[in-house]
Amino acid sequence: MSVSSFKTGYISIVGRPNVGKSTLLNHLIKQKISITSRKAQTTRHRIQGILTDEQSQFIFVDTPGFQTRYRNLLNQAMNRVVMQSVQDVDVIVFVIEAGRFDLQDELVLKRLPSDRPVILVINKIDLLQEKLQLLPFIQKVAKLFDFADIVPVSALHEKQLSELIEAIRSHLPENPPFFAEDEITDRSERFLAAELLREKVFRQIGEEVPYSVSVIIEQFVVEGALRRIHACILVERSNQKAIIIGKQGKKLKDMASQARKDMEALFGGKVYLEVWVKVKTGWADDVSVLKSLGYE
Repeated sequence: MSVSSFKTGYISIVGRPNVGKSTLLNHLIKQKISITSRKAQTTRHRIQGILTDEQSQFIFVDTPGFQTRYRNLLNQAMNRVVMQSVQDVDVIVFVIEAGRFDLQDELVLKRLPSDRPVILVINKIDLLQEKLQLLPFIQKVAKLFDFADIVPVSALHEKQLSELIEAIRSHLPENPPFFAEDEITDRSERFLAAELLREKVFRQIGEEVPYSVSVIIEQFVVEGALRRIHACILVERSNQKAIIIGKQGKKLKDMASQARKDMEALFGGKVYLEVWVKVKTGWADDVSVLKSLGYE
């Protein structure tokens, strides 16, 4: 690669909860590092995914959806992550859902800086029932902000992602690569293990539980190609613990099994995973717990 004309930059992916930011990141870098579910507010951290080709290195920052509904310390910390991410990057990718632009989208848009390129990504175009609605929708949203580019995509089906990559590339500064070519994230395996297990909780448990759930890795030991991982699922109440464990422990076993398979695929080796559930009332407002989860 020619370093003299090489481009490298940071790209923040922002938007309201549940517009597909994490799915977009995973499909752009062609590796699952950010957890996804149908439930809003799955992502809680700033997660970097790295894509390197012969011309450029794209350092994507997946952020939590900006939260206006909940006001505990956890959600305040998540909102700080979002706001910091848009101040520290070269390009902003603002993701909305095809055919939908509501107050939550507007609140995110109002917080975006005007001193750097903002690319509007209209996701989930495959779900738009009337395709002729797309152009008027684009025209409507385009009037709200001076977007550098507008790219309709389907992140899940990888439609028009190459067009998005080229749109982003055109706005990156000339820099040498910041990471090695084969690196896909700056996050540790320990962090990714916790996220993969938390995803299974989000996907399998009812609506009321996931917002009161987090995962702490209490032990992560590498023995050659084997990783021994002890994980604790934190919940707020004893009835939530019972829901997660399930009848005769079946739900917990299923979640652990699925998480282990994802870890083995991502880490490229065998994983021994032991999981238990612990009740800690008020953990989402506990500064010490939030610090252990990576929030300051």
